[in-house]
Amino acid sequence: MENYDFPIERLDRVRDLFIFSCYTGISYADLVKLTKMNLHFDIDGKKWIITKRQKTKTPVKIPLLEKAHEILIKYDGHPITSVTETLLPVITNEKLNLYLKEVAHACGIRKNLTFHMSRHTFATTVTLSNGVPIETVSRLLGHTKIATTQIYARVLDKKISEDMGVLAKKLKKRD
Repeated sequence: MENYDFPIERLDRVRDLFIFSCYTGISYADLVKLTKMNLHFDIDGKKWIITKRQKTKTPVKIPLLEKAHEILIKYDGHPITSVTETLLPVITNEKLNLYLKEVAHACGIRKNLTFHMSRHTFATTVTLSNGVPIETVSRLLGHTKIATTQIYARVLDKKISEDMGVLAKKLKKRD
């Protein structure tokens, strides 16, 4: 999906919003409120998004990964962001989820794609699967309880089982 070339700008934009959330974990409700006031630089000059979760009012500080930063650059000065003064060209959650179905179809994804899945992807595929500690993931997601984040970690048990199955086969071949 990330590299698919959409001929329709609307679908390209929807994909970008989804991918941005995959690399930041930011929910739709928080994404639509992001402005330049939420961008900050650390002492090393790296960009961070600093905001509060709408749902929990928990402060969230997210270092921007390169892919997310590229999306922000792409929409800097976009006609919609210029009018709304938001970092990204936002649309309603309903339309976003509706258009995600078109995005999924175009990319050959058979799952019923929803915007919340991007947050799930951030938690599992982007962070936990790459060794980011669950405590860090919990903070990045703005969860008030680690138990909420552990729901995402359970999904990884299947991956662990699969990986260990592959390892067991490799070890058996050595015998």
